[in-house]
Amino acid sequence: MATALTRRGFTQLLGFGVASAALRPTLPLAAAAQAAPEAAAAPGVVRLSSNENPYGPAPAAFDAMKKAFNLAWRYPDEAADALVADLAKLHGVSEDQILLGAGSSEILKLAASAYTAPGRPAVMADPTFEAVGHYAQALGAEVVKVPLTAEKRHDLGKMLPASSGLVYLCNPNNPTASLTPAAEVRAFLARIPSGTAVLVDEAYAHYVESPDWETVVPQLGDHPNLIVARTFSKVYGMAGLRCGYAIAQPATIRKLKEQQAFDSLSVLTLVAARAALADTGHVETSRRRNRETRAFVRSQLEAMGYPPIPSQTNFLMTDLRRDVGPVIAALKSQGVEVGRRFPALPTHLRVTVGTRPQMEAFLGALRTVLA
Repeated sequence: MATALTRRGFTQLLGFGVASAALRPTLPLAAAAQAAPEAAAAPGVVRLSSNENPYGPAPAAFDAMKKAFNLAWRYPDEAADALVADLAKLHGVSEDQILLGAGSSEILKLAASAYTAPGRPAVMADPTFEAVGHYAQALGAEVVKVPLTAEKRHDLGKMLPASSGLVYLCNPNNPTASLTPAAEVRAFLARIPSGTAVLVDEAYAHYVESPDWETVVPQLGDHPNLIVARTFSKVYGMAGLRCGYAIAQPATIRKLKEQQAFDSLSVLTLVAARAALADTGHVETSRRRNRETRAFVRSQLEAMGYPPIPSQTNFLMTDLRRDVGPVIAALKSQGVEVGRRFPALPTHLRVTVGTRPQMEAFLGALRTVLA
């Protein structure tokens, strides 16, 4: 039986990780709201492999879920409408320009289903987040992979084959943590043929601090086939709850929705997402903690002689100048899980920015492994 492939599922598909039941805390909601960092750092394993927010959702999200238990018998229509209204207001678009999904992964799958087919390839960077390529291949579509530039940017000049159905841009890019500057993206969008859709994955948008980046949401009015994907899995700390959304012109939203199952989000997820949106303080705290801990890890890696690629995300990638497959395995034996091996960058190691204690554990294990 075929199953949807999740972000963590890619690790299992490629053979570089296993799920750990020990990492699934069974805390009551009130306790979990206060103990998110500890819950994320389960005894025996430091999980820094999936770019999750170690601080978890806002306490208000836990409270919202608890209050919504008595709605479990109802379909989530009203809760979905309320979240759509909040998101439309946030982004300055109409409600018919928002489509909710079970994480941004569902949005990526819908885009591949709507715009790729045999003879209508998906075009993507190499390396980048692989989901769109996987979904397109399952539909019989060709996947065209374009290597990143030496600066780890999307090589946009090579990403417009004449027959392409969907071009995927992850910006900032996963796994490199790098961004493609706004001016280059604007020029690229101006050249898109009318028959080609462009999906810009902005999963890590909240972590960006560089003035060279901008969201492409304001450009939606000029590009009928432009789709923006956002997620609650990263800065909002809701990876396990599965909530994301697309922003696009109404006709594009309708085309995506044709591919979607009814009611793919639970009422608990929807109310948690609304509460998370309202708690801007939790977002800012997560951003600050990430920035401070990322700077610490960067300085330590530089001192070790392995300066990472400049990061605009909640993870780092650094060139260890050796195949990282054995390093990943050795770190796991030390109780530290890091990102998988990416064939296009086989000597580069990706690590999520966790809490300061988690990163100290990672650095200690890495020093031991590389000694």
